[in-house]
Amino acid sequence: MSTLSVRNVNKRFGGLKALDNVNLEVEAGTVHAIIGPNGAGKSTLLNCFIGRLEPDSGSVTFDGQSLLGMAPHEINQAGVSRVFQTPEIFGDLSLIDNVMIPSFARRDGAFKINAWAAIRRNGPMAEKAMSMLCDVGLDAKADETAAHLSRGDKRRLELAMCLVQDPKLLLLDEPTAGMARADTNNTIDLMKRIAERGVTMVVIEHDMHVVFSLAEKISVLAQGAVIAEDTPENIKGNPKVQEAYLGGAHL
Repeated sequence: MSTLSVRNVNKRFGGLKALDNVNLEVEAGTVHAIIGPNGAGKSTLLNCFIGRLEPDSGSVTFDGQSLLGMAPHEINQAGVSRVFQTPEIFGDLSLIDNVMIPSFARRDGAFKINAWAAIRRNGPMAEKAMSMLCDVGLDAKADETAAHLSRGDKRRLELAMCLVQDPKLLLLDEPTAGMARADTNNTIDLMKRIAERGVTMVVIEHDMHVVFSLAEKISVLAQGAVIAEDTPENIKGNPKVQEAYLGGAHL
């Protein structure tokens, strides 16, 4: 059974058809990459998964439950977490506070600022947050202010904020964008460790080194439509993909 099933999803913005009858099946415990040129509809599709956008038609189900019409925090509580294209963190807060906030939101729903005192007192939550920071290699910076982190460290912090919620499905929108190669390779290693825990991942990425290092299956979007879905090796040699994605150049 598919963990994530997308059937006949369409989305328009005025006269622009951003998603054109998209079908996608993501199997439990796999890493599934979505690639395509800028403007292909990749981020729009992920926004339909998490309740930020409502498709005009079609269905999105996770573990057999429809995600359509659910509030973003309800989707999160169902086990879906997302790393955004631009890291979304609390810049004025410490790293450990950043990780503790989604832990409470996962448990209680939308986070309420008047619960802040409870966060400070809650030993188990703090211990779990520190464990997640250790997983991503940021435990030594736990008390530092998040705004001062490098882009690579901000991305790792956001991953810790997702992991503390014990997600079943992790959606990553260009997780290595703007990173130096060393940071990219460290992030690849981290994502491999996450996958080994059985977390299903959907990865949007332009860096083919990342895609071919991680993905077990790749879907290719062009002009809002899926033009190919196959293993990495078969995608590399698909002439339709080469034409749509790189103007005929080989991947």
